[in-house]
Amino acid sequence: MRTATIQAIATAMFVSSAAVASDVRHSGFPESVVGVWAPSPQACQDATKSAVTLSAKTYVSSEANCAVDWVNETASARGPDYSAHMQCSKPSEPTQKVVSNLIVRPKDNNQISVGPDFENLKIYQRCSTK
Repeated sequence: MRTATIQAIATAMFVSSAAVASDVRHSGFPESVVGVWAPSPQACQDATKSAVTLSAKTYVSSEANCAVDWVNETASARGPDYSAHMQCSKPSEPTQKVVSNLIVRPKDNNQISVGPDFENLKIYQRCSTK
């Protein structure tokens, strides 16, 4: 009985440390999600209204300008999920900063889901660089 208890505790410790080890902190967004993204290819034509722009260290939309502090990459069944911790301001109030989080879930090279949490992800298409 004692051996089984010790094995169970050791297994639980290994599993929990392995789960923690799957998260990797980066200084910014990976190159694979950097670019201009919009809800539809047509929205790319007037990207100032509905597009978002991701660079390694920034997130810009019509509602916010954000500086990325760090990005956590977490492995999932669908591939990596990215969770960014940022300092953001509204374009109308650039000196007033608030802490914000952003989830980025790539589907493929030309589609991502973006939102403040997993319940509010919106699908975006990559805009052409032409």
